[in-house]
Amino acid sequence: MNSFNAYWLFAAGLAVAVSAYALLRRRSKGPVELERERRIWLDGIGRITDGTVIDVQEMEPTDGHHAAVLLIYKYDVAGVSYECSQDVTYLRQWINLHSCRLGLPTSVKYDPHNPGNSLVVSENWMGLRQ
Repeated sequence: MNSFNAYWLFAAGLAVAVSAYALLRRRSKGPVELERERRIWLDGIGRITDGTVIDVQEMEPTDGHHAAVLLIYKYDVAGVSYECSQDVTYLRQWINLHSCRLGLPTSVKYDPHNPGNSLVVSENWMGLRQ
């Protein structure tokens, strides 16, 4: 009877060890994947308002970071003005950055619970009016 309990204890310990290894082994998502998930989520739940493109800036690579292209825009929600930027480096195939100029009208998708969380371009939606 004692050896039977030892087998169950061994099996339970092995199951806990395998589960712990699987949980700890799971890799964390990088910033590019997190941003892509944010765009997909915001594309699904976001409300649309009018905005204006302020500028497009190309950031030079520094200290191991990649070069980035930022689309800077502003919009108003419930009387509050927001000025935001979106990294569109990985979305270049969907937009023509040379046509983005100061004062270009745009549509902005924002989170109704956090209006500062917004986007102008995603994989499935384009707010730029060209």
